[in-house]
Amino acid sequence: MSLPDRLTARLIAPGLDQTEARNARRHVGALTLSKLADGLVDPKLILSWLLGSLGAPAAFVALLVPIREAGALLPQLAIGAWIGRLRYRRLVWARGSALQGVAAGGIALVALMASGWLAGALICALLAVLALARAACSVSHKDVLGKTIEQSRRGKVTGLAGSVSAALVVVFAGLLIAGVLRNEAAVIAAIGLAALAWMAAALIFARIEEAESTPENIKSSGGYLAILREDANLRRFILVRGLLVSTALAPPFFVLLATEGAGLNRLGAMLLAASLAGFLGSYFWGRLADRDSRHVMLGAGCLGAAAMAAAILLHVAGQAGGIPVALFVLMLGWNGVKQARTIYLVDVSGADLRARNTALANTAIGVILLLTGLLGGVLSFLGPVAALAGFGVMAFAGGLLALTLRPVSGTR
Repeated sequence: MSLPDRLTARLIAPGLDQTEARNARRHVGALTLSKLADGLVDPKLILSWLLGSLGAPAAFVALLVPIREAGALLPQLAIGAWIGRLRYRRLVWARGSALQGVAAGGIALVALMASGWLAGALICALLAVLALARAACSVSHKDVLGKTIEQSRRGKVTGLAGSVSAALVVVFAGLLIAGVLRNEAAVIAAIGLAALAWMAAALIFARIEEAESTPENIKSSGGYLAILREDANLRRFILVRGLLVSTALAPPFFVLLATEGAGLNRLGAMLLAASLAGFLGSYFWGRLADRDSRHVMLGAGCLGAAAMAAAILLHVAGQAGGIPVALFVLMLGWNGVKQARTIYLVDVSGADLRARNTALANTAIGVILLLTGLLGGVLSFLGPVAALAGFGVMAFAGGLLALTLRPVSGTR
């Protein structure tokens, strides 16, 4: 057995046939590069700092997270209908990854050549292109994952990729904290590296050995809405995920409580906390999600709520130095939510329904994300503490409601 085969068997599962083992390695390789690129072009941290350093108006900074998150979700209903008519879906992911690389390269060029409002407008526009490409990747990946990796191993594949990519981002954060990377050029170079990583991921994913799919016959969004009306469990899953999205929206308020500075050292500290959480949590949560993704959503939601409560208490006690630790705990919870929601939707959906259900859920979450972001904006007028209190209640409620979802057949 070759070294790659031995590693695949050890980290994912023994006894894989050769085709699934090759596909597992390609999933891990492509997802690792893609997730690394995500970490290097993080709108909550990296792009926000970059726009500030370029002198872009604050309005553009405020647009980054909504463009990136909702922009990657809202188009998925239309994209899902298109993908559902295709017999092979891996090339959709590969082309989407390549387009993200092009957009990231454009962001790096804009940062080198422009400043002020022009830089803000162009970077936001390129981020919208990146988000649209990410939407295509999101819909197609769950379908290809379900077709090429067995149910009991999917969480290990995605979790391993998350841990490896997070470890690489930890290295970047460490260089920022240590002062090895000292100026704006280092951040721009990292974004350029992300562009290359997305391009390489596209080449790897295109080589996955995918079985032919049966094209779907849904021709309009009305057909999708009818399915949503008939599937009570899918509606409940959307509600659970909508409540748990609070774990993704909370980090900027942690930053507000922790620091008012924007230096690279502080950027590195926040990035380190988030990356360490991803490194330690992704593979762990993925293995647990393979056993029972509903209970992982419960645990991760409660963990996120506890982290928000801790951040509030630290702020009230005047111990802001401990808030990065609370951010680490929050990001652990967010990683658990992300792993569990993905694995649950793949496992609970039939082979020919994954792309459809993913598109339905993600489009609905895009709308909920905008509404929740608006709620957070309203609460932020009362201060970061009020916003975190509201998000904490949502996370706790979402975790509890996850237990009412239909159990997955084969859950151990």
